[in-house]
Amino acid sequence: MQRRKVFSAVGLAAAVAVVLAMLPTSLWGQGQYLDELIVQVKPEKVMQFEGIARKIADANRHANGDRWLAMVSVYGESNTYVFVSRRNSYADIDKGAEVFMAAINKTMGKMAGQKLMDEFNSCVESSRAELLIRRPDLSGKMANDPQALNDMVGKARVLRVIALRVRPGHEPEFEAMLKDINAHAEANPNAQPVSVSEVIEGGRGSVYSIAFFRTSLGGFDNNPRLSDFMGEEGMAKVEKTMAEVGAGSETAIYRFAPELSNPPDEIAQVSSDFWNPKPMSAAMPQHKAKAAKASAGATAKEAPKE
Repeated sequence: MQRRKVFSAVGLAAAVAVVLAMLPTSLWGQGQYLDELIVQVKPEKVMQFEGIARKIADANRHANGDRWLAMVSVYGESNTYVFVSRRNSYADIDKGAEVFMAAINKTMGKMAGQKLMDEFNSCVESSRAELLIRRPDLSGKMANDPQALNDMVGKARVLRVIALRVRPGHEPEFEAMLKDINAHAEANPNAQPVSVSEVIEGGRGSVYSIAFFRTSLGGFDNNPRLSDFMGEEGMAKVEKTMAEVGAGSETAIYRFAPELSNPPDEIAQVSSDFWNPKPMSAAMPQHKAKAAKASAGATAKEAPKE
Protein backbone atom coordinates (compact mmCIF):
# COMPACT_ATOMS: atom_id res chain seq x y z
CA MET A 1 0.00 0.00 0.00
CA GLN A 2 1.39 3.38 -0.91
CA ARG A 3 2.04 5.87 1.85
CA ARG A 4 -0.46 8.36 0.46
CA LYS A 5 -3.27 5.93 1.18
CA VAL A 6 -2.56 5.97 4.89
CA PHE A 7 -0.10 8.67 5.85
CA SER A 8 -1.78 11.08 3.50
CA ALA A 9 0.16 14.08 2.48
CA VAL A 10 1.41 14.92 5.83
CA GLY A 11 4.24 13.12 6.37
CA LEU A 12 1.39 11.93 8.29
CA ALA A 13 -1.35 13.96 7.22
CA ALA A 14 -4.80 14.20 6.31
CA ALA A 15 -8.04 13.13 7.63
CA VAL A 16 -10.80 13.17 9.92
CA ALA A 17 -12.38 10.37 11.45
CA VAL A 18 -14.19 7.37 11.07
CA VAL A 19 -15.63 8.50 14.30
CA LEU A 20 -15.96 12.01 13.87
CA ALA A 21 -14.61 13.62 10.97
CA MET A 22 -12.39 16.43 11.67
CA LEU A 23 -10.37 18.62 13.85
CA PRO A 24 -9.86 22.13 15.02
CA THR A 25 -9.48 25.17 12.99
CA SER A 26 -6.44 26.52 14.67
CA LEU A 27 -4.26 23.65 15.64
CA TRP A 28 -1.71 26.24 14.69
CA GLY A 29 -1.54 29.97 14.62
CA GLN A 30 -0.38 29.87 11.01
CA GLY A 31 -1.53 27.78 8.09
CA GLN A 32 -4.80 28.23 6.29
CA TYR A 33 -5.43 24.50 5.91
CA LEU A 34 -5.31 21.45 8.15
CA ASP A 35 -4.13 18.30 6.39
CA GLU A 36 -5.38 15.44 8.53
CA LEU A 37 -5.33 11.68 8.83
CA ILE A 38 -7.27 9.51 11.24
CA VAL A 39 -6.54 5.82 11.37
CA GLN A 40 -8.40 3.03 13.11
CA VAL A 41 -5.82 0.56 14.41
CA LYS A 42 -6.45 -3.17 14.75
CA PRO A 43 -6.84 -3.90 18.49
CA GLU A 44 -4.18 -6.59 18.50
CA LYS A 45 -1.74 -4.29 16.68
CA VAL A 46 -1.88 -1.21 18.93
CA MET A 47 1.51 -1.71 20.59
CA GLN A 48 3.18 -2.49 17.29
CA PHE A 49 1.54 0.51 15.65
CA GLU A 50 2.73 2.90 18.35
CA GLY A 51 6.26 1.56 18.08
CA ILE A 52 6.26 2.09 14.31
CA ALA A 53 4.69 5.56 14.56
CA ARG A 54 7.33 6.56 17.07
CA LYS A 55 10.14 5.41 14.77
CA ILE A 56 8.59 7.49 12.00
CA ALA A 57 8.36 10.55 14.27
CA ASP A 58 11.97 10.09 15.43
CA ALA A 59 13.17 9.87 11.82
CA ASN A 60 11.42 13.08 10.85
CA ARG A 61 12.75 14.85 13.94
CA HIS A 62 16.29 13.67 13.17
CA ALA A 63 16.28 14.54 9.45
CA ASN A 64 14.21 17.76 9.41
CA GLY A 65 11.18 16.07 7.87
CA ASP A 66 7.52 16.97 7.93
CA ARG A 67 5.79 18.44 10.99
CA TRP A 68 2.60 17.21 12.65
CA LEU A 69 0.77 16.72 15.92
CA ALA A 70 -0.51 13.26 16.86
CA MET A 71 -3.46 12.41 19.08
CA VAL A 72 -5.06 9.25 20.40
CA SER A 73 -8.72 8.81 21.30
CA VAL A 74 -9.81 8.91 24.93
CA TYR A 75 -13.56 8.99 24.28
CA GLY A 76 -15.05 8.06 20.93
CA GLU A 77 -13.95 5.28 18.63
CA SER A 78 -11.35 3.14 20.38
CA ASN A 79 -7.80 2.71 19.01
CA THR A 80 -8.14 5.82 16.86
CA TYR A 81 -5.09 7.96 16.10
CA VAL A 82 -5.14 11.40 14.51
CA PHE A 83 -2.21 13.06 12.71
CA VAL A 84 -2.53 16.71 11.69
CA SER A 85 -0.28 19.04 9.71
CA ARG A 86 -0.86 22.68 8.91
CA ARG A 87 -0.55 23.75 5.27
CA ASN A 88 -0.41 27.18 3.69
CA SER A 89 -1.45 25.92 0.26
CA TYR A 90 -2.23 22.80 -1.73
CA ALA A 91 1.37 22.84 -2.97
CA ASP A 92 2.47 22.49 0.65
CA ILE A 93 0.75 19.11 0.78
CA ASP A 94 3.08 17.71 -1.89
CA LYS A 95 6.05 19.34 -0.19
CA GLY A 96 5.11 17.76 3.13
CA ALA A 97 4.92 14.31 1.56
CA GLU A 98 8.31 14.77 -0.09
CA VAL A 99 10.21 15.85 3.02
CA PHE A 100 8.46 13.14 5.04
CA MET A 101 9.69 10.32 2.83
CA ALA A 102 13.08 11.97 2.37
CA ALA A 103 13.54 11.91 6.15
CA ILE A 104 12.52 8.26 6.35
CA ASN A 105 14.86 7.25 3.53
CA LYS A 106 17.78 9.30 4.87
CA THR A 107 17.46 7.88 8.37
CA MET A 108 16.67 4.25 7.58
CA GLY A 109 17.52 3.69 3.95
CA LYS A 110 14.99 3.36 1.16
CA MET A 111 14.27 -0.37 1.50
CA ALA A 112 14.05 -0.30 5.30
CA GLY A 113 11.88 2.81 5.10
CA GLN A 114 9.45 1.16 2.71
CA LYS A 115 9.34 -1.91 4.92
CA LEU A 116 8.47 0.27 7.91
CA MET A 117 5.65 1.96 6.00
CA ASP A 118 4.31 -1.45 4.93
CA GLU A 119 4.32 -2.54 8.57
CA PHE A 120 2.48 0.67 9.50
CA ASN A 121 -0.20 -0.06 6.93
CA SER A 122 -0.56 -3.65 8.12
CA CYS A 123 -1.60 -2.38 11.56
CA VAL A 124 -4.41 -0.20 10.19
CA GLU A 125 -8.02 -1.36 10.11
CA SER A 126 -9.24 1.70 8.18
CA SER A 127 -8.28 5.31 7.51
CA ARG A 128 -9.72 8.54 6.21
CA ALA A 129 -8.00 11.65 4.83
CA GLU A 130 -9.55 15.10 4.70
CA LEU A 131 -8.43 18.66 4.14
CA LEU A 132 -9.99 21.35 6.30
CA ILE A 133 -9.95 25.11 6.04
CA ARG A 134 -9.74 27.24 9.14
CA ARG A 135 -12.77 29.44 9.81
CA PRO A 136 -11.68 32.21 12.21
CA ASP A 137 -14.82 34.11 11.23
CA LEU A 138 -16.89 31.40 12.93
CA SER A 139 -14.57 30.85 15.91
CA GLY A 140 -15.15 32.41 19.31
CA LYS A 141 -12.76 34.15 21.72
CA MET A 142 -9.77 32.99 19.68
CA ALA A 143 -6.69 35.22 19.88
CA ASN A 144 -5.69 36.93 16.64
CA ASP A 145 -2.00 36.89 17.49
CA PRO A 146 -0.34 33.80 15.94
CA GLN A 147 1.92 33.18 18.92
CA ALA A 148 -1.01 33.36 21.34
CA LEU A 149 -2.65 30.58 19.34
CA ASN A 150 0.58 28.59 19.38
CA ASP A 151 0.76 29.04 23.15
CA MET A 152 -2.76 27.69 23.56
CA VAL A 153 -2.00 24.62 21.46
CA GLY A 154 1.42 24.07 22.99
CA LYS A 155 -0.04 24.03 26.50
CA ALA A 156 -2.99 21.80 25.55
CA ARG A 157 -2.95 18.14 26.50
CA VAL A 158 -6.46 17.13 25.45
CA LEU A 159 -8.89 18.20 22.73
CA ARG A 160 -12.65 17.82 22.48
CA VAL A 161 -14.12 17.88 18.97
CA ILE A 162 -17.76 18.17 17.96
CA ALA A 163 -18.43 17.44 14.29
CA LEU A 164 -21.69 18.98 13.08
CA ARG A 165 -23.19 17.96 9.76
CA VAL A 166 -25.37 20.48 7.96
CA ARG A 167 -28.03 19.76 5.39
CA PRO A 168 -27.11 20.84 1.84
CA GLY A 169 -28.06 24.44 1.13
CA HIS A 170 -28.43 25.39 4.81
CA GLU A 171 -24.86 26.46 5.49
CA PRO A 172 -25.73 30.23 5.67
CA GLU A 173 -28.29 29.67 8.46
CA PHE A 174 -25.89 27.49 10.39
CA GLU A 175 -23.03 29.96 10.12
CA ALA A 176 -25.29 32.83 11.16
CA MET A 177 -26.24 30.83 14.25
CA LEU A 178 -22.56 30.27 15.17
CA LYS A 179 -21.84 33.97 14.85
CA ASP A 180 -24.79 34.76 17.10
CA ILE A 181 -23.55 32.28 19.71
CA ASN A 182 -20.07 33.81 19.58
CA ALA A 183 -21.50 37.30 20.07
CA HIS A 184 -23.24 36.15 23.26
CA ALA A 185 -20.17 34.23 24.46
CA GLU A 186 -17.96 37.32 24.15
CA ALA A 187 -19.99 38.93 26.93
CA ASN A 188 -19.52 35.95 29.26
CA PRO A 189 -16.15 36.10 31.11
CA ASN A 190 -16.23 32.34 31.77
CA ALA A 191 -16.77 31.31 28.15
CA GLN A 192 -13.71 29.50 26.71
CA PRO A 193 -12.13 29.83 23.24
CA VAL A 194 -13.80 27.79 20.51
CA SER A 195 -12.11 26.89 17.24
CA VAL A 196 -14.07 26.14 14.07
CA SER A 197 -13.00 24.63 10.75
CA GLU A 198 -14.75 23.21 7.70
CA VAL A 199 -14.00 20.15 5.58
CA ILE A 200 -13.33 21.11 1.97
CA GLU A 201 -11.76 17.94 0.51
CA GLY A 202 -12.55 14.30 1.14
CA GLY A 203 -15.61 14.94 3.30
CA ARG A 204 -19.11 13.57 3.33
CA GLY A 205 -21.42 16.52 2.88
CA SER A 206 -21.10 19.82 4.75
CA VAL A 207 -19.23 19.23 8.00
CA TYR A 208 -18.09 21.80 10.54
CA SER A 209 -15.70 21.02 13.37
CA ILE A 210 -15.97 22.76 16.73
CA ALA A 211 -12.93 22.19 18.93
CA PHE A 212 -11.98 22.95 22.52
CA PHE A 213 -8.38 22.84 23.84
CA ARG A 214 -7.71 22.06 27.51
CA THR A 215 -4.61 21.47 29.63
CA SER A 216 -6.26 18.41 31.21
CA LEU A 217 -9.57 16.56 31.29
CA GLY A 218 -10.37 18.56 34.42
CA GLY A 219 -10.49 21.63 32.22
CA PHE A 220 -13.89 20.48 30.99
CA ASP A 221 -15.36 20.69 34.49
CA ASN A 222 -17.55 23.64 35.49
CA ASN A 223 -17.58 25.22 32.03
CA PRO A 224 -20.57 27.47 31.26
CA ARG A 225 -23.30 25.79 29.28
CA LEU A 226 -24.66 27.21 26.06
CA SER A 227 -27.88 28.14 27.85
CA ASP A 228 -25.90 30.13 30.45
CA PHE A 229 -25.03 32.84 27.95
CA MET A 230 -27.72 32.40 25.30
CA GLY A 231 -30.69 32.72 27.64
CA GLU A 232 -34.06 31.07 27.21
CA GLU A 233 -35.01 32.93 24.03
CA GLY A 234 -31.57 32.45 22.48
CA MET A 235 -31.55 28.74 23.23
CA ALA A 236 -34.98 28.31 21.69
CA LYS A 237 -33.64 29.94 18.52
CA VAL A 238 -30.56 27.68 18.48
CA GLU A 239 -32.65 24.56 18.94
CA LYS A 240 -35.02 25.61 16.18
CA THR A 241 -32.17 26.33 13.78
CA MET A 242 -30.42 23.01 14.48
CA ALA A 243 -33.67 21.11 14.01
CA GLU A 244 -34.00 22.69 10.58
CA VAL A 245 -30.42 22.60 9.33
CA GLY A 246 -28.68 19.86 11.34
CA ALA A 247 -27.97 16.44 9.85
CA GLY A 248 -26.29 14.80 12.84
CA SER A 249 -23.30 15.25 15.12
CA GLU A 250 -20.45 13.25 16.61
CA THR A 251 -18.14 13.98 19.54
CA ALA A 252 -14.77 12.72 20.73
CA ILE A 253 -11.98 13.62 23.11
CA TYR A 254 -8.36 13.10 22.12
CA ARG A 255 -5.13 13.20 24.10
CA PHE A 256 -2.05 14.67 22.43
CA ALA A 257 0.76 12.13 21.91
CA PRO A 258 4.11 13.96 21.75
CA GLU A 259 6.11 10.75 21.21
CA LEU A 260 4.21 10.19 17.96
CA SER A 261 4.49 13.83 16.87
CA ASN A 262 7.01 16.08 15.18
CA PRO A 263 5.59 19.48 16.14
CA PRO A 264 6.45 22.82 14.56
CA ASP A 265 9.09 24.68 16.56
CA GLU A 266 6.67 27.41 17.59
CA ILE A 267 4.48 24.75 19.22
CA ALA A 268 7.28 22.70 20.75
CA GLN A 269 9.02 25.65 22.38
CA VAL A 270 5.91 26.46 24.42
CA SER A 271 6.34 23.26 26.45
CA SER A 272 9.66 21.76 25.42
CA ASP A 273 9.75 18.93 27.98
CA PHE A 274 6.36 17.68 26.82
CA TRP A 275 6.72 18.03 23.05
CA ASN A 276 10.33 16.81 22.80
CA PRO A 277 10.41 13.31 24.33
CA LYS A 278 13.64 11.33 24.15
CA PRO A 279 14.18 9.15 21.06
CA MET A 280 13.29 5.49 21.47
CA SER A 281 16.89 4.39 22.09
CA ALA A 282 17.43 7.11 24.68
CA ALA A 283 14.11 6.46 26.34
CA MET A 284 15.14 3.02 27.66
CA PRO A 285 15.39 3.07 31.46
CA GLN A 286 18.98 3.08 32.68
CA HIS A 287 18.69 -0.21 34.56
CA LYS A 288 17.33 -1.93 31.46
CA ALA A 289 20.11 -0.49 29.33
CA LYS A 290 22.71 -1.80 31.80
CA ALA A 291 21.03 -5.20 31.87
CA ALA A 292 21.01 -5.37 28.08
CA LYS A 293 24.69 -4.41 27.99
CA ALA A 294 25.59 -6.99 30.62
CA SER A 295 23.64 -9.67 28.76
CA ALA A 296 25.43 -8.84 25.53
CA GLY A 297 28.78 -9.05 27.33
CA ALA A 298 27.96 -12.42 28.84
CA THR A 299 26.92 -13.76 25.46
CA ALA A 300 30.19 -12.61 23.95
CA LYS A 301 32.21 -14.35 26.70
CA GLU A 302 30.31 -17.58 26.23
CA ALA A 303 30.87 -17.64 22.50
CA PRO A 304 33.37 -20.40 21.55
CA LYS A 305 36.71 -19.32 20.22
CA GLU A 306 37.77 -20.53 16.84
